[in-house]
Amino acid sequence: MKVNWRGVLPAITTPFMEDGSIDYTFFAQHCQWMIEAGCVGLVPIGSLGESATLSFEEKRELLKVAVQAVGERVPVIPGIAALSTAEAVRLAQAAEEVGCSGLMVLPPYVYSTDWREMKAHVDAVIRATKLPVMLYNNPPAYKTDFLPEQIAELASEHANLEAVKESSSDVRRVTALRALLGDRLNILVGVDDCIVEGIQAGAVGWIAGLVNAFPVESVALFRMAQEVREGRGDRARLDALYAWFLPLLRLDTVTKFVQLIKLTQEMVGMGSARVRPPRLEVVGDELETARRIISHALEQRTQLPL
Repeated sequence: MKVNWRGVLPAITTPFMEDGSIDYTFFAQHCQWMIEAGCVGLVPIGSLGESATLSFEEKRELLKVAVQAVGERVPVIPGIAALSTAEAVRLAQAAEEVGCSGLMVLPPYVYSTDWREMKAHVDAVIRATKLPVMLYNNPPAYKTDFLPEQIAELASEHANLEAVKESSSDVRRVTALRALLGDRLNILVGVDDCIVEGIQAGAVGWIAGLVNAFPVESVALFRMAQEVREGRGDRARLDALYAWFLPLLRLDTVTKFVQLIKLTQEMVGMGSARVRPPRLEVVGDELETARRIISHALEQRTQLPL
């Protein structure tokens, strides 16, 4: 299946049962809910999917369930991350075997070093399959920063490198990539609270987090931002929706973003706040603050200009 990078692609969460096992039934339902709301693809087993706490077998099963749940409607583009290059290559090949349509390739967990070694890692993963690839640049989380010039170098060497998920939180990176590459790569925003700014700078897609709880609102926000950039949208409506959404979107930008997004899912009735250790659910003042933000947004939800 050809990957459509232009739209909202959920970095989909991994649901857990009370005993810590994966709730595959709910995961399938959640995948379907996302695409019924207008999302153009799914990105499972990424950072928000708690990939680092999943076994290889669990990752493979999640990908099988996602592919079966969505059929030919949208592509499944899993996060490919591991401690070693060999494990990342194995996961990329498994993803292709179970029917995924693309890959989101990350630098290795834990080990971060110079461009020569990091390039060798992503080179190996990109070459492991024929699937379209999106490079994931998230220097705050992974301590590896793929600079625009380095991304351009990869793009010149790999025809199947089609996109980059830019999560540096610096929208100037979008501008720099477009200046170097034009339309050679699809640029997607990976930080929720700069999506409108990213689209204005030229990004064409959004790997979103809060979409797991607010898919309709996420798709509407993306569409409005695109329309405004193209000169045919209503800026006042976009500003009103963004102002409502921003306190929620900022939950995606902190260390406990997984816990907070899953809490939001639980409060809207679409999921559980359960996470896998070493993560723990938020408690005390942290929990009350998050609940106030989410509750206030829910109170205002019926007034949104969708």
